[in-house]
Amino acid sequence: MTEIQIVVLALIQGLTEFLPISSSAHLILIPELTDWPDQGLAFDVAAHLGSLLAVCIYLREDLQRLSSAWWRALITRQLTDDAWLAWSVLLGTVPVGLAGLLAHDFISEQLRSVTVIACATVFFGALLWWADFAGTRQRLLNSLKLRDVVLIGCAQALALIPGTSRSGITMTMALALGLSRDAAARFSFLLSIPVIVLASGLEILDLAASGVDQPWSELALIVFFSAASAYVCIRLFMAFITRLGMWPFAVYRFALGAILLLFLV
Repeated sequence: MTEIQIVVLALIQGLTEFLPISSSAHLILIPELTDWPDQGLAFDVAAHLGSLLAVCIYLREDLQRLSSAWWRALITRQLTDDAWLAWSVLLGTVPVGLAGLLAHDFISEQLRSVTVIACATVFFGALLWWADFAGTRQRLLNSLKLRDVVLIGCAQALALIPGTSRSGITMTMALALGLSRDAAARFSFLLSIPVIVLASGLEILDLAASGVDQPWSELALIVFFSAASAYVCIRLFMAFITRLGMWPFAVYRFALGAILLLFLV
């Protein structure tokens, strides 16, 4: 890829990773509408590492507080609100981890068509709009119960279907359960950290097994631009989500799904 292609694709990956609009749909759309090559595994690894860096920097105070509370809870056996939130992030990751191990081959071989991605983009966009409209939006993160964590975790497993959007489906379930927009987004971002770590770890193993020399300067560029765009995106999203709501993202998903269906199917 050229430097322009690297920068554009890394920016798109960073901007769409944490918005409820499906990064996979965008990364498939770009090569289809241009003569640009498929990004490849090395790009995915670098872009995910950039996204991971961005969300960890943004949530650094939360991560420090939750990790400290989690360790104290292991020693004292006293479950504070922060310790339970840390456990909730870990427990909420289990369903997507199991689903990934059991269904990875089926998903990669059968569900990566443009038709599936377009339908998922529209369908889960409608669900997001409904959850934002119908949810009470009153509950905070310290009100999370085991049932909530299980349901949000199972919803996250659906993000393995291309076009669903991991952030979108977790926010959708959280909003449907009555969480506020801020709480739904923050819990979704916390859940993204172990998921990206696991996915990147598997991709790195595959990349290492390929034995192909990698263009390290290009990969560093991808990490930088993906991290920068993802960080800016998270900050803007959290600053405006309470006032804007989810409808702009639902409308955007409808338009994106229509483009995929009209021009690429």
